[in-house]
Amino acid sequence: MYKIVKKKELNPTVTFMSVEAPLVAKKAKAGQFIIFRAKEDSERIPLTIAGYDREKGTVDIIFQIVGAGTEILNSLNEGDFIHDFVGPLGKATEIEGLKKVAVVGGGVGCAIAYPVAKALHEQGAEVTSIVGFRSEDLIILKDEFEAVSSKYILMTDDGSAGEKGLVTTPLDELLKSGEEFDEVIAIGPLIMMKFVVATTKKYDVKTVVSMNPIMVDGTGMCGGCRLTVGGETKFACVDGPDFDGFLVDFDEAMSRGAVYKPFEQKAREETCNLLKQG
Repeated sequence: MYKIVKKKELNPTVTFMSVEAPLVAKKAKAGQFIIFRAKEDSERIPLTIAGYDREKGTVDIIFQIVGAGTEILNSLNEGDFIHDFVGPLGKATEIEGLKKVAVVGGGVGCAIAYPVAKALHEQGAEVTSIVGFRSEDLIILKDEFEAVSSKYILMTDDGSAGEKGLVTTPLDELLKSGEEFDEVIAIGPLIMMKFVVATTKKYDVKTVVSMNPIMVDGTGMCGGCRLTVGGETKFACVDGPDFDGFLVDFDEAMSRGAVYKPFEQKAREETCNLLKQG
């Protein structure tokens, strides 16, 4: 059992939690994830590690309330316990030797992008963070990103904060102006990462993307998180979650991910009704 020591609403659909998990905190690195079950009979869900404190033995998670599992998790409060909290899983983001990097985050994907930006900053790299949200009320981690970024560019779809437009616009402008990055790291919705890759490909800038498909066991045995990368089948849970963006078949990944949406919506509605009933 893993105690929730802090809980905070970041926006109406995104929640931050800090969880006592000393063994996970001891080994965790940016880019890795955990798999949790909120209660004994809950589904298994992966969440990227948003931060950790090795001394306190805590691991931070940030999640969007999109299905039954996250709805149940969000019903828990400080002092409550999460039944299972397994990790760290997956490979850490490879940042060694990088000196100048653009980190591009979209929506709740910024919860994954931030620890990567922080780790880069801590090793002395120059970090340009480009983050995008639909509107001002959905922005998360603004102060945190600004603290670890040499340049912070905020984009919103409706122009309610920062600049109006997509994250690819300032990225393209920077690259067109001659800005040279060792690497671009993109984390967010599949469609966003697809177009980030299309942008960087024009300038032949290495681009890494973080893939987060449906996972069940987190060890590569179930095959639920399979992806096509460079014409080969890869498993996000053990081969990733980071991959060379130029090689990922985004169209296939988006098609497979959409298959589960009706089921997720139905499960969430049923769970909401149960929680309301007490």
